[in-house]
Amino acid sequence: MTTKITNDNITSVDAAKLTGTLPAGMGTSITKSASDPTTTTNGTLGDIYLNTTSGEMYSLTDATTNANVWTNIGDGTGQVPTINYMSATGGSITTDGDYKVHVFNASGTFTPTIGDTSVGDFVEYLVIAGAGGGGSAGAGGGAGGYRTATGFTVSNTGLTVTIGAGGAGGTGAGGAGGTGSNSVFSSITSDGGGSGVGNSAGTGGAGGSGGGASGTGAAGGTATASPSQGNNGGGGDSGGGGGAGAVGENGGTGAGDGGAGLSSSITGSSVTRAGGGGGYGPNSSGGAGGGGAGGGSGGSPAATAGTVNTGGGAGAGGQGGGYHSGAAGGSGVVIIRYKFQ
Repeated sequence: MTTKITNDNITSVDAAKLTGTLPAGMGTSITKSASDPTTTTNGTLGDIYLNTTSGEMYSLTDATTNANVWTNIGDGTGQVPTINYMSATGGSITTDGDYKVHVFNASGTFTPTIGDTSVGDFVEYLVIAGAGGGGSAGAGGGAGGYRTATGFTVSNTGLTVTIGAGGAGGTGAGGAGGTGSNSVFSSITSDGGGSGVGNSAGTGGAGGSGGGASGTGAAGGTATASPSQGNNGGGGDSGGGGGAGAVGENGGTGAGDGGAGLSSSITGSSVTRAGGGGGYGPNSSGGAGGGGAGGGSGGSPAATAGTVNTGGGAGAGGQGGGYHSGAAGGSGVVIIRYKFQ
């Protein structure tokens, strides 16, 4: 007589008799724990994890070492845990999609709190220095040094932010404008813009971008920073200051225009900054990005200052009925961006 084996008549089995290989799909292990898995709970794609406290079950859907994603496959929803992104304080803070943007128009401190190192210990920055002042009856000021990059690693410590002031305008009988001051973010320094020289004073001042020259055959100021942060100023008589994106125009038969700046979308919209200042004379123009126009003959119109917090170079003062003062360079700015969700 043959007896059919059923669950009811199997009372015990010797463990030594349990040999062989289970069919595919029957060998998946389930890890049991009183808490949820974390990003550092490493495993193999498809692993199962059961929280014995809540009864929720999770599947490993992204097996990246120490940055794993465990997706809830029970009654709950979402992924566990939420990835821990960076947060920070300092400056004026806005939101652009998944990013926070900190704008420093004045000196301060950027203090990050680091999240998971795979997503939360690096930032993008834009650091622009103060621009050079325009010369008295002379040349335009150079734009402040312009530095930008992504992937800059930070840590849980306050980072110094210094905003460089623009150089003063030249005064008197052909006085030169002042050199702009440096802007700093942590270990990143942008050099102040070169001064625009006064009437027939020669070579333009060196800096992040060079100031314009004043005098027949005179050379524009050089952009001396390394790595490069701008362009040379224009040569000749009443040259334009260099901008972050272009050299200043040479003077001579007419006033040299300031060199154009560069555009950045670090805040979420495209903004051009760090244009050079124009030399003195009719129809002088400042470079796109906050550069000021030079003054006209007889001091009308007056020289235009570089726009604040753009690093825009200043326009030179005009000549006629005396020497007219150059304008002040625009102050710098520091902008920091990082992912927060």
